[in-house]
Amino acid sequence: MADATHTNPAPGGPSRRTLLRGAAVAGGALVTGAALGAAPARAAIEYDVVVVGAGAAGMTAALTAAKRGLRTVVVEKAPTFGGSAARSGAGIWIPNNEVILAAGVPDTPAKAAAYLARVVGDTVPVDRQQAFLAAGPPMISFVMRNSPLRFRFMEGYSDYYPEFPGGLPNGRSIEPDQLDGRVLGAELDRLNPSYIPTPAGMVVFSADYKWLTLSTVNLKGTEVAAACLLRGTEAALRGEKPLTMGQALAGGLRAGLLAAGVPVWLNTPLTDLRIEGGRATGVVVSRNGTQTVIKATRGVIIGSGGFEHSAAMRAEFQRQPIGTSWTVGAKENTGDGIEAGERAGAALGLMDDAWWGPAIPLPGEAYFCLAERTLPGCIMVNGNGVRFVNEGAPYSDVVHVMYDRNTPSAPHIPAWLIVDQQYRNRYLFKDIAPLLPLPDSWYDSGAAHKAWTIEQLAQRIGVPAAALRGTVTRFNGFATTGKDLDFHRGDSAYDRYYADPAVKPNPCLAPLWLPPFYAFKIVPGDLGTKGGMLTDARARVLRADGSVIPGLYAAGNASAAVMGHSYAGAGSTLGPAMTFGYVAANHIADTV
Repeated sequence: MADATHTNPAPGGPSRRTLLRGAAVAGGALVTGAALGAAPARAAIEYDVVVVGAGAAGMTAALTAAKRGLRTVVVEKAPTFGGSAARSGAGIWIPNNEVILAAGVPDTPAKAAAYLARVVGDTVPVDRQQAFLAAGPPMISFVMRNSPLRFRFMEGYSDYYPEFPGGLPNGRSIEPDQLDGRVLGAELDRLNPSYIPTPAGMVVFSADYKWLTLSTVNLKGTEVAAACLLRGTEAALRGEKPLTMGQALAGGLRAGLLAAGVPVWLNTPLTDLRIEGGRATGVVVSRNGTQTVIKATRGVIIGSGGFEHSAAMRAEFQRQPIGTSWTVGAKENTGDGIEAGERAGAALGLMDDAWWGPAIPLPGEAYFCLAERTLPGCIMVNGNGVRFVNEGAPYSDVVHVMYDRNTPSAPHIPAWLIVDQQYRNRYLFKDIAPLLPLPDSWYDSGAAHKAWTIEQLAQRIGVPAAALRGTVTRFNGFATTGKDLDFHRGDSAYDRYYADPAVKPNPCLAPLWLPPFYAFKIVPGDLGTKGGMLTDARARVLRADGSVIPGLYAAGNASAAVMGHSYAGAGSTLGPAMTFGYVAANHIADTV
């Protein structure tokens, strides 16, 4: 685990970490770090609570603070609100919330605690785990009662380790219900766009994508596609602007802030924290070209996201190869809040980790693979042409294996997803319908390759032909028997979520036999980084000695994740982000 003492000296000069510390002003300075040398602040404004970041964590925190009677403002670096949450599928993992209990999910606090403890291990203090589990359900209830958001149970989306004690094969995740974007008025134009736009004329929920992938070969898939089209038609007839997934989540939270009278200042990046006598008493932002001090009489909550788009921070803290082009996180996430917290004395944790997932580096933007690597008729191989992982395993685990096993003699980055024409004939791939050709740009960029034999394909991607042929032959035998003796693909209920129920005996396994064959380059993508400021069970930011920095709170990817190095289920990013934003605001309100 990286921490606040980690350094990475640059040849011939001080490290970024040393420069950050050297910038801190002793003795209760007004501001630290980046603000030094800048034009002096020419304006001062006062609120009870200043929230940095208009993503899910920040907007939940701001809504909570406002409803507790605190004068609250949100400052956001981007010209849009919503951050990475708005780009996402918006699964939310919150055990024992009222939505899943009403749907009959057999959850209990004891089951949830046992499961989370097994998933997280000893990397996160028990009191933080308990705080998340205790505050999550009332947070969901609070959001529904103070915004237009409503939620749906994502039935069947298994916990990622359903075989663990307390794990649920039918899942605990929820997602936003359909929201009419007209509730946002002019603010709708300032909603951060989705990572993958919804097909025109359709209203699609995150849980629908599993079936849309199978819509040409599965009756339920066809029915789901028809239902998505019907929802879109009905919304159009009503004159609505339907939002789902991350668009609905961000839009609903913003609508709640509008109703509560909370200002959200866009294009207002954080310059630094205001620290007086060791206490966070406000922030310095750049607003309309002016360095502006915003005083916070009660507290500052950092919800500014991770550092996935900071090349310097990724190079310092994370394993190589790494870069900023493989992430799907919001482009404004460059670690500003984390660095400001560190300058104020915050300890850091989990900086080496991220919400990883196998990604294809397509031209323009990487594509985060979910169903594509689980569906029958595909395998993943390393640079030696050998399988190395259960392709259907939780996406974070797959990338951990890629890094753990990546060596010069056995390269695992990039890896390759190999499929045959039968696979392409049956399944949606990204947004490319079955039977339709892949874009030429995919081939031109090297992200995709195509050949009429396995041996030719091996040559094109630079792996040993005999090894790849042997790997395919062995896997085809497993597909015939339905048992993956090497990596147990299909044994877990999670593996089968994105599988094809029409394929027998194992819905995750089918032989690769029909030419032409395709290979897709696989790199370590992510939904965002998961390291940041260490916080306690009340979301207060901690120093390296465990003491609290008074007045300073963090939630979301600006803080070290309560999930540790693992991932409990769909929505393990957003669930804790919203929960600890809620916890932070309530603690401020409860503290005199």
